[in-house]
Amino acid sequence: MDNRTRLAGGSMALASTMALLLLAGCEATNRNEQVEHVTTLDIAEPAYAPMYESAEAEAVAAPSPVMAPWTGDPALIPQEDRERYAGEAVSPIRIAAVEPVSTFSVDVDTGAYANARRFLTMGQLPPQDAVRTEEMINYFRYDYAAPQDRSKPFSVTLDTAASPWNAQAKLVRVGLRGYDLPREDRPAANLVFLVDVSGSMDSPDKLPLVKQALSGLAGEMTGRDKVSIVVYAGSTGVVLEPTSSPAKVRAALARLGAGGSTAGAAGLELAYAMAEQGFIKGGVNRVILATDGDFNVGISNTDTLIDMIERKRDSGITLTTLGFGTGNYNEAMMEQIADHGNGNYAYIDTALEAKKVLRDEMSSTLFTIAKDVKIQVEFNPAAVSQYRLIGYENRVLREEDFANDRVDAGDIGAGHQVTALYEVIPAGAKGWVGERRYDANKGKAASGPADEAAFVQLRYKLPGASQSKLLQYRLPATALETRRLPQGDFAFATAVAAYGQKLRGDALLADFGWDQVVRLAGSQSDFWRQEFVELARTAEAQM
Repeated sequence: MDNRTRLAGGSMALASTMALLLLAGCEATNRNEQVEHVTTLDIAEPAYAPMYESAEAEAVAAPSPVMAPWTGDPALIPQEDRERYAGEAVSPIRIAAVEPVSTFSVDVDTGAYANARRFLTMGQLPPQDAVRTEEMINYFRYDYAAPQDRSKPFSVTLDTAASPWNAQAKLVRVGLRGYDLPREDRPAANLVFLVDVSGSMDSPDKLPLVKQALSGLAGEMTGRDKVSIVVYAGSTGVVLEPTSSPAKVRAALARLGAGGSTAGAAGLELAYAMAEQGFIKGGVNRVILATDGDFNVGISNTDTLIDMIERKRDSGITLTTLGFGTGNYNEAMMEQIADHGNGNYAYIDTALEAKKVLRDEMSSTLFTIAKDVKIQVEFNPAAVSQYRLIGYENRVLREEDFANDRVDAGDIGAGHQVTALYEVIPAGAKGWVGERRYDANKGKAASGPADEAAFVQLRYKLPGASQSKLLQYRLPATALETRRLPQGDFAFATAVAAYGQKLRGDALLADFGWDQVVRLAGSQSDFWRQEFVELARTAEAQM
């Protein structure tokens, strides 16, 4: 069996397993501006039967995570692989005496994890450019303390451990946890579902799964929420005017069929016009784009799309992108426009992932509690000689961007968690980079408070605010004296980091093997963590 057969097959097999698990896991004021009214399309004949069934579907026993072999129709194998990724080089080592400050924007996307899972279950390794380690770490939840005061929208955890793959190094974990937003406190939502119905979506892992995902989100609506649906193929149109009826949303989704070319940029323009028309002041106003990203009519350049989306986000309308499918998936565009649209990006490869993203994590997906969140860590050269940030390569900011409130950064939703890991070499220990020959190239002499290893700062804005707030924390130098390996949740986060870095081909993991990744992850009772362990074992078999 060749790679393309495995590529199509593993996805369908795992989707079947996940569909069973889904059945088991399911629980029983407009603006005054004038907006040109948009055309409504009448799609009279259904092309697909409804894919989403109610939560009252008969439950079945949930099987353990299994990587099932492909036995499906060979006709479903994609004929051409045109997937696009925008990978970054692995973060370099920094010398603390020369570059003591590390600044980056938070990232709560998870798409890279689900996309890598798709490749592994199809029997092949993901492209290294498709792997972003921070998205893999942040796919999971950790045991960070809940915020105590809603005026400070997230808690901050700092802890350290010995590196399991480098005896000279320590790991520093920075963890954020946003407060959970009770259902009764959620603001009203004005959502526009923008659905790609072009010919490239005519595949079981695309449009039918889109319908299922968005139908599940419609089931979470309240009477104050409104949903409209815009579609695009060779042309664009509105198939559902704003409604608060989940049944109408599901009926409209069920009538959609795929065919034609892909005028994605025109679809975005129309979706934003609908969002403006139904704008709720003080509420959530968001476009949710569901596509494989294969724009082939009109504007398709990612930079041009980003310019358009940045203009729209300033009006208070954000963008979430949901990626689907194989063969022609444009992840490079999907991830970047979501980041610049102050939204988030997820990849939906199974029915269970659709439920996780759009039902279980709906509050995190839609309701922002802190925006433009930036982290800055200044290492004390007296305590730290070298360091590197694991992941976040496309989220790095300049040092001067940290205090500049005009510089955009990532947002945190209700209940969201963000984890960042630094690997550091304590002063006096052998580092990755050898001693420099010339004094002028060695940086300033080590100085700073002897009892501090690092100074951690966070900036964020409350929703609706234009001025940021500042939080500051100090990591004691004694924290780097630990010889204890990561334990519990820290150990699992470290295992996921190693998994991501190994998929990226990170040479600094030395001889740390896949079996060590599995042992570090430990025994898990949570389904998603169990699945991770199986994926690590699968990755080992593909190496």
